[in-house]
Amino acid sequence: MENRTEVSEFILMGLTKLQGLEHFLFALFLLLYVASLLGNGAMVVMALMEPRLHTPMYFFLGNLSCLDICYSTVTVPKMLSGFLSGCQTISFASCLAQLHFFHFLGSSEAVLLAIMAYDRYVAICNPLRYRLVMSPRACLVLATASWVTGFLHALMHTVMTSRLCFCGPSRVPHFFCDIKPLLTLACGSTHLNLSLLNIITGGIVVIPFTLTLLSYLYIISFLLLKVQSWESRRKAFSTCASHLTVVSLFYGAAILTYVPPSSGESPKWDMMIVLLYSVVTPVLNPMIYTLRNKEVQSALRKNLHRKLFPDRI
Repeated sequence: MENRTEVSEFILMGLTKLQGLEHFLFALFLLLYVASLLGNGAMVVMALMEPRLHTPMYFFLGNLSCLDICYSTVTVPKMLSGFLSGCQTISFASCLAQLHFFHFLGSSEAVLLAIMAYDRYVAICNPLRYRLVMSPRACLVLATASWVTGFLHALMHTVMTSRLCFCGPSRVPHFFCDIKPLLTLACGSTHLNLSLLNIITGGIVVIPFTLTLLSYLYIISFLLLKVQSWESRRKAFSTCASHLTVVSLFYGAAILTYVPPSSGESPKWDMMIVLLYSVVTPVLNPMIYTLRNKEVQSALRKNLHRKLFPDRI
């Protein structure tokens, strides 16, 4: 088979060309990355070890934390090494792998957030059938569906990008190998790639966002029309507030990046938006859920006490 790829490696241009900021940015993003690993890792451990958290909501939250750990790991370590070395080269195969896992994990998270909204809808609007509808098997099937959907979506883009001919230049105007900046470097026609990016990737973002929005519209109307107790309304809204915050951060940034018709350009504004939902949001998610959730706080205190004072248990 003829090898159509003439460029063997790419150069990632990074976040900024300003000299003197590398060490500051390295410290900043290293701190964010470590905070993401610790926060999301703690959420996974809590969901596995604490019996009170063996419920559908925390099962999906554990999946979300796993996705966030992997999501930030796809881009941040390579970016950190670039800050230190000053040269962010990446092989063509590694570039495709980074593209694949970024879109795999990102689209899986988009679908998972919609599933979590459906879980809240069933729990609040149909509590008597909650255990039946959100059975362990149903939760496993829904979580698996989110991961499989993301994998197939990313595989499509990876295969389509690998078929393009890259004959120079090799400088990627981004801090990682995303589809839009790579398409600007392709020698041949990228019309099909851009169409798939606008239609399929846009659909992966918009459809789950629409389903999430509908779920919360049903929840709000149910609480306002059929729940008379202010205390019950307050508890229900408090349960949903954390998820709504995470949804707003993730979907808002993703829609701004991938839903507008793409010309293949990747301005600095695009990089700032991608940084928001690929680096900052994974740090904020465990904080948002922990700060507003007494069950998680109690489980965290209990496990910390168990680790620090094992003789007192």
